[in-house]
Order: sequence, then structure tokens, then C-alpha cells
Amino acid sequence: MSAALLLMIGLPAFAGVFLLLAGRRLARAATGLSITVASLTLATAVVAAATAPAVVLPFVSPDGAALAVDGLTAVLLPTVAAVALLVLVFAGAEGLRPEGRFHGLMLLFTAAVMVTVTATSLPALLAAWEIMGATSYALIGFRWQEARTMPAGLVAFAVTRAADLGIYAAAGAAVVAGSGWRLEDLAAADGPWLHVIAAGMLIAGLGKAAQLPFSFWLSRAMEGPGPVSALLHSAAMVAMGGYLLLRLEPLLLASGWAGPAAAWIGAATAVVLGIVALTQSDLKQLLAASTAAQLGFVVLAAGLGATAGGAAQLIAHAATKALLFLVAGAWLTAVGTKQFPALRGIGRRWPVAGAAFLLGALSLAGLPPLSLWWAKDAILAAALHIHPALYAAGLIGAALAAAYSAKMIAIVWAAPSRQERTDTEQRLWDTEQAGTRGIPSAATAPLVVLAVAAAVLGILAVPGLSEPFRRLLNAEAEAESTVWELAASAVIALVVAGLVLRRGTPSIAAASHWFGLERISAAVLVRPMFVTAEALARLDGRLNAAVTGAGRMLGDAANRAGSLDVRLNAGVNGVGRVLGRTGAETDTLDHAVDRTLGVITRGTASLGHLVRRAQTGAIADYYAGAAMVTVAAFIFLIVVR
Repeated sequence: MSAALLLMIGLPAFAGVFLLLAGRRLARAATGLSITVASLTLATAVVAAATAPAVVLPFVSPDGAALAVDGLTAVLLPTVAAVALLVLVFAGAEGLRPEGRFHGLMLLFTAAVMVTVTATSLPALLAAWEIMGATSYALIGFRWQEARTMPAGLVAFAVTRAADLGIYAAAGAAVVAGSGWRLEDLAAADGPWLHVIAAGMLIAGLGKAAQLPFSFWLSRAMEGPGPVSALLHSAAMVAMGGYLLLRLEPLLLASGWAGPAAAWIGAATAVVLGIVALTQSDLKQLLAASTAAQLGFVVLAAGLGATAGGAAQLIAHAATKALLFLVAGAWLTAVGTKQFPALRGIGRRWPVAGAAFLLGALSLAGLPPLSLWWAKDAILAAALHIHPALYAAGLIGAALAAAYSAKMIAIVWAAPSRQERTDTEQRLWDTEQAGTRGIPSAATAPLVVLAVAAAVLGILAVPGLSEPFRRLLNAEAEAESTVWELAASAVIALVVAGLVLRRGTPSIAAASHWFGLERISAAVLVRPMFVTAEALARLDGRLNAAVTGAGRMLGDAANRAGSLDVRLNAGVNGVGRVLGRTGAETDTLDHAVDRTLGVITRGTASLGHLVRRAQTGAIADYYAGAAMVTVAAFIFLIVVR
């Protein structure tokens, strides 16, 4: 059933490229085509998960691009496809425009995520990782006309790209070590190269998962539209950082240090970003910080070797966070702001969206019997058996999750007086954009589906019922939560949530600004990167001037060729007269030489114009040209291998 695997990737990839090329000409049909393709992608993902196919394609080497479905992949493929479909349905109901560009990018991004999940070799992983990063940047900066959007997208892109260099370092070390292209063979690398590979993959995973010290890029990524945040920061992109570390768990553990490092960084992120989330006054910023904090539990699981708990956390978090981001985006569209003072009681204004948000927030809080309570405790059980300090840090992170979730519930389900509601609508709404004052009825269906998923997906981690799930992941030996551990985390979550609902949350200025992580990273990473880019831009300008000069030289050469043509023409006439040729013969020879030199002259001039036109100054043109050359090189290598 390798056809299902190829269709699952090929359908969204080709449809995405088609919509991007068609542009506005298919604006009306874009939404329908996108939803149809996403539905077929989900169907093929389910088939692929059930049949576990494998495909090897020639890429760089005869077996360079290896794709396969195993237990972990079979769990995540339907999750990603289902969330993508629901997000696209919501975006279609909301009428996000331009439709062709939005749906094309979303489908292309989904295809890249599917390849990332199924990749079992470094070339396939690198190719998918690159496309996923490029399309995520385009989606975050989707509203490029707004002044704040592109700088935010550039910061997010720069930070994640810097972390992505870890994969290239790991790939280079794998080649030198002779461990091969396959991901499963990386843990067998010899000597110091094993540590280089582990360090590179760990950095790449931490950067994509927005873990410390890379977390702040997720704050800037919130400038993207609500549906973009719902997909990228729930089941895809950010989740792919955690997935990569779960996939490479044997590598982390084989190094001896990378596993514990991942566990402690994940636990620290759950605590620090939990504090950041607790102090936010912007709904999407709170959800962003909580995303990094919740992915901290996945990274903790990868470091502990708790694959089943980490996978359950990924799936439950995908449904919960997609739901919360979609509702937050719907409210932003309706009232024109996402600031908490303006959202008091908004859950009562649109009850269906409010009820769905409430269920998602309760799951995020880790309250029983909802999904994230079961999933989080599966990870905490593994932490308790390995290191009590990690278990304590995980409990603190869980308590903070209950606190920031209760804060959201208290605000959106508040009961302001009629006068307060009127004042809020007049003074605080429409401060970020013009609100529509409505949520389309068609947009509520995806919210209901995600709310149900956020409630019931925890069954994958229920002790006694999770045996098939653990068997699928070859994780039967992992520790399970006991009744006492489940009761302890439930009591902590209930007590903390009750305190927040009654007394509110503290204000920590440093935390509300993400503890200055952006300022620090800007000084040591983003600013030097932009300075380097400016230097390269100046070099490009000089090269452009040189190429322009070359174009002028070619133009001069064309003029000289034209002068030579005139002289040769006169010479040919003279030769004809000297030889006594007839006038007709002389004219024939003259025209032949004239046509030949004319072709040379016009070709030379055209080449000069083409060289000048290639220097557009647009990065996108250079990137496209490099991509075309790269693809051509790969095709050449495949053909002549």
C-alpha cells in the first residue's frame, strides 16, 4: 500500500503548488479544492497508518529518500491530517483571503509535515524540514502588508533557521562517521561523532519546539492569522520539534548526556514558560507561551525514554491547542482585539464558541477526566521512576498550567454588568482591527469536533486501557501512572485553579516580557544575523554592478559585431566584383553572411539583457533560482547515478 503513502504526500503538495501558481484566478474554487484535498489526505493517512507502508526513492543516493510508517508515525499521521482539515474548514467559513495563496501554502505546509513524520533518512528529513520552515515563514507573514507582520516573521524565521543548522551539523557528522543516511543508524555512530550528531539533533528539536532558550520566537509568530496559529502551533511545526526528539530517543539515550539534557530543558521550559503564560494580558500570547510549556512535557518524555507518554501528550495537545487558537482567532475577527480587558464575558456572547473554549481550557488545565490530565501524568510517572526532582518540576509545570488556564476561564466567562459590556464595546473593541461582530455558523462545526477530541483522546494514556497504544509504540515496559499519582495531580490542579478563580493571578513584569529572552537572543543571534545579511546585500550590490558592467560589455561587443557586419558586407561586395561574380551570386553570399552575423549580434545583445534582468534585487527570485538549480542537479544525479 505504498500508493497510500505517496498519495498522502503528493495530493496536498501538488494541490498546494497548483493553487499558488493559479493565484486569484481560482479564488472561488480554492476553498472547496483545499477541503477536498485535505479530506482525501486524511483518508490516505488513515490507510497508511493501518497498512504501515514503506517507500524508498532515489534522492542524492539510490536509497536516499526513505519514507515509512511505524507505530509512532501511525499515531501522528491521522492527527496532523485531521487537524489540518478542521483548520481549513474553519478558515473557509471565516473567509480568509486571498484564498489561493492561503490554502496553497497550508496544503504545501501539510505535505512537508507529512514527509517529516514519515522520513526515516536524513535526505528526506532535511528536504521536508526546509520546505516546512519556508512555508511556515510565509504563513506567519501572510498579512505582509501590515507593518508589524514581516519583522515578526523574520525574527521567528531567523531563530528557527539558526537552530536548524543543528540538523546539517548532525548530517555532516553522520557522513564522516560512516553511520549512513538512516535515522535509526545514527545511535550507532562511533566515538565523538555520536555526540556531535546528538547535539545537532537536540538543538534542532529544541529550536523548532520553542524550548529554552529559543522560546521567544513563538511570541512573534502570533502575528499570523488564527487558523495559521491553530495548525502550526498545535499538531504541526512546533510539535515536529518534540516529535523529532521522540523519534531520535535512542540517539539521545546512547549519547549518555543528551537524554538528561533534553529532560531538564523540557522541565525548565514547562515551568518558566508557564510563569510567562500566567502573566500575559494578550490571549494569543498566553496560548503561545503555554504551547512552549506543554511541549516541554513532550521534550521531557523524549529525554526520559517515555515514548508512549510523549506521543499521548502530542496528540492531546494538538486537539486542545488547535481548538483554543481557533476560538481566539474567531473572537479577534469578531471584536477586533485579543486583549483580556476587552474579552471579559465574551464566552457568553457566543455560547457555542465559549463552551468549546471552556472545555479546551479545562483540558489544558490538566483537570480530570480530560485528555491532558491522563497524558501529562503518564510522563510524570516516568519522571518519578527516574528522577524525583524531574517529577517535582513536572508537578510545578502542571500546577502552572492549571493557573493560566483558570485565568483564561475567569476572564472569558466573567459576568460583567450591561453598563460594563457597553463601555467595553465602545472603548476596547476594534483596537487591533475592525471587528465583524459575528462568528460564522459554519465555523462552529470544527470547534465542536476538536472539543470532543480534547475531552476523550486521553484514553490513550489511561492505565489499564492504554495497552494497545503502548504495544503499537513498543513501549509496554514504560511506567504507568498509579491511582495515587493521578489523584495527587488532580488535587493540585483543582486547588490551584480554584485559587486563581477566587484571587486572580500575580503580576510579574519580567515574565510578561518573556524574561527578556527576545532582547538577549536579538543581541547574540538575530542582530548579528541581520548584520551579516546586510553585508551580503552590499556584496550583492557590487556583484550586481559588475554584472551590469558585463552586460554593457556584451552590448558593446554586439555593436562591434554590427560594425564588423557592415565592413564584411562591403568586403563581400568587393570580392564579388573582383571575382567577376554575377550580381545575384554576390547578393546571395552577402545575405548569408548578413543573416549569420545578425543572429550572432542579436543573441549577444539578448544574453546581455538576460544577465541584467537576473539581478532583480529580490531575495525570492534568487531563492527560486537556487531551488531550480538544486532540483536540476538532483535530477541529473538521479539520472546518471
